[in-house]
Amino acid sequence: MSHPAPHHRSLWHRSLWHPYAQMQTQAPAPKVVGGKGAWLHLEGNERLLDATCSWWCMIHGYGHPRLVAALKDQADRLCHVMLGGLTHDPAQRLADALVRITPEGLNHVFYSDSGSVGMEVAMKMAVQYQVQRGKPGKHRMLSLMRAYHGDTTGCMAVCDPEEGMHSLFSGFLPEHPFAPAPTAPFDAPREAVEADIAALRRMFERHHHEIAALLMEPLLQAAGGLNMTSPHYVRAARELCDEFDVLLVFDEVATGFGRTGKLFAAEHAGVTPDIMVLSKGLTGGYLGHAATLATTSVFEAFLSDHADRAFMHGPTFMGNPLACRVALKSLSVFEDEDYLGKIATLSEILRHELLGDEALGSDPLIADVRVLGATAVIEVIDATTLEGVQAFARERGVWLRPFGRWLYTMPAYITTPGEMRRITEVMKAWFQR
Repeated sequence: MSHPAPHHRSLWHRSLWHPYAQMQTQAPAPKVVGGKGAWLHLEGNERLLDATCSWWCMIHGYGHPRLVAALKDQADRLCHVMLGGLTHDPAQRLADALVRITPEGLNHVFYSDSGSVGMEVAMKMAVQYQVQRGKPGKHRMLSLMRAYHGDTTGCMAVCDPEEGMHSLFSGFLPEHPFAPAPTAPFDAPREAVEADIAALRRMFERHHHEIAALLMEPLLQAAGGLNMTSPHYVRAARELCDEFDVLLVFDEVATGFGRTGKLFAAEHAGVTPDIMVLSKGLTGGYLGHAATLATTSVFEAFLSDHADRAFMHGPTFMGNPLACRVALKSLSVFEDEDYLGKIATLSEILRHELLGDEALGSDPLIADVRVLGATAVIEVIDATTLEGVQAFARERGVWLRPFGRWLYTMPAYITTPGEMRRITEVMKAWFQR
């Protein structure tokens, strides 16, 4: 094994490899030593108001006493045990709770350890479902442009192949059909959504014989550009899936647990998918965990006297007791402390501060400003417009991490009105400087 010359070691020799980062040029990352509420505590007594709640998962903020206590208590009882052939109370209780709170009909819960793996589970489940119904030709996914479903191999293949981050791997990935991204906004009337629905129908007509499932981030295509779409489109997708014998899979990894203003984005459209994937806010961000829920009709396709018809997947850490226990406590806190009310307040502030600002609306650098629930984004025309915004925000005590052409906030739900306005003030100040 060859080694670079010693004088090059300072450019690359870092034992911790950071995500989405050019390690040769990236400046040293701020070191976090703790956190409380919506604030990150850095070494040197620096505090940063987190506008992103750590990739959208820390919905209760940092150091929430009830979640911390639940973790400590469970650690004294049982930290982990395989779910293969065994079970435990936190896993069963969480499954029952998820069945109770999700859209009617999602009666069965399969665990994994991250949102991306939860989507892999959903895709495998859809394909095996079709095979066991005697339709092995239905083995591809129909995805949407501007979609993002994760960084694992199966998920990369169903992310936007043009503007997504995985084009480097195109020769390695299986090919799936993609429908155009919906363009009508969240509050568009039905007639304004008809063109989007017609484009989706054309894809079903062309590919339904090979499609096992339609994958969709309902209402909010998150990491693909925070595209906010219409409930009419979601309802039409449900109808098309029924018409063409295709499963409907909702990726609610980002949208679940209140992000769009309701507990699940599916509720805005009043539909139940055949499969739904949850993660991120599932545990309040305190541990990695995911759940793939399925309807009884999907579940029953795997019931048989033959062992080889069982669902062939089994992550080592699925149903981890610590993760299940903290997820149960997260749900209790969400319900006990009226989080939907907190989200409505944050959404009102975001709308007033960003949508109501005429200067943003008339700025020639800005393409659009959008708000949905506790999510807001300022989309610029050219990504270079946002170069330096992270350092600019840090100087003002706020942690903002834009991506591409999107400067956004997805705050913790415990963010106070004053803290929320501080975040929006920094976002606006970047364009006013």
